[in-house]
Amino acid sequence: MQPKTLSAGEAGPILNLERVRCAELNTRPFNYIIASNFIRPEWENRLIADFPHIEKGGSFPLPSVKMGADFFQLIDTLNHAHFRRAVEEKFSVNLEGRPTIFTVRGYCRREDGKVHTDSGSKIITVLLYMNPSWANQGGRLRLLNGTNVNDVAAEVSPEVGTLLIFRRCNHSYHGHLPFEGARKVIQMNWVTEQKYADREAKRHKWTALMKRFRFY
Repeated sequence: MQPKTLSAGEAGPILNLERVRCAELNTRPFNYIIASNFIRPEWENRLIADFPHIEKGGSFPLPSVKMGADFFQLIDTLNHAHFRRAVEEKFSVNLEGRPTIFTVRGYCRREDGKVHTDSGSKIITVLLYMNPSWANQGGRLRLLNGTNVNDVAAEVSPEVGTLLIFRRCNHSYHGHLPFEGARKVIQMNWVTEQKYADREAKRHKWTALMKRFRFY
């Protein structure tokens, strides 16, 4: 007898927002939280299976990838006011009316992970990892005290349900040691203006198109 496939309603909520509310807000070297088990256990395998199939490096905007119903519901839940309000409360920031940007990564190249801060138009960065397990030292995102990748304030293993949220600033440096292979992550940003969101969508769409044809 085949196990019953649960509908979204039967499976219950995807995310455990209490993990955000209860997470410690770290303020040095910049404001961030790290939470595990943000995705409820009954959803983990089905969301890993439903993650867009990406074999090339770089970030891909959602319109450029094929999404299943479960993955679409995850994105919809992240984009809901309930999650926004939990982030606002944790970081003491008003995000109401701010546009959001979503991109996904499925494959890490050796040259990825260089130390950087996000662009000034980003307010909050959310990273939600979707990998079943992680044994490598490379590919673990490091939150840094400066521009040296070995000057580590915290390190994040990219296992499924691990959530990192940080407030962008001029010294929110992050990066990771080299790794090549599958590395699945959803990136969400609240940004300052819609025109920035539109420009980023156009840029990511163009680069995704170039990646698609580069190998043909």
